[in-house]
Amino acid sequence: MTSMSAKAAGEFRADRPLDLVHLSKYTLGNRSLESELLGLFRAQAGIYVTRLETAATTKEWQDAAHSLKGSSRGLGAWVLGDIAEEAERLDHADMAARAVAVERLRAAILDVNLFIDELMA
Repeated sequence: MTSMSAKAAGEFRADRPLDLVHLSKYTLGNRSLESELLGLFRAQAGIYVTRLETAATTKEWQDAAHSLKGSSRGLGAWVLGDIAEEAERLDHADMAARAVAVERLRAAILDVNLFIDELMA
């Protein structure tokens, strides 16, 4: 039997920007580690967006989008990860598409961060 992600197994609740089942499995249920990873994500997500906004080359753009995609999916922020994946494939020269992607990413990051704030409260 093959292993399935929480997303593929249908355990993900679409009404939440973060898959808590995935996060718990990823951290082996260690709440302290979960808090640390969520805090790191909050600190890093904005840095990745800034890197996207200032990307001067296709490689810089793709690297920043790829990093955001990886950190998002590691935590179970599937929607954000999918938006980052779409951004990663964009034509770097298409400034209008880049601006739209950055705004979508900012909105998705805000959703995740607000959810993290609720969890931490």
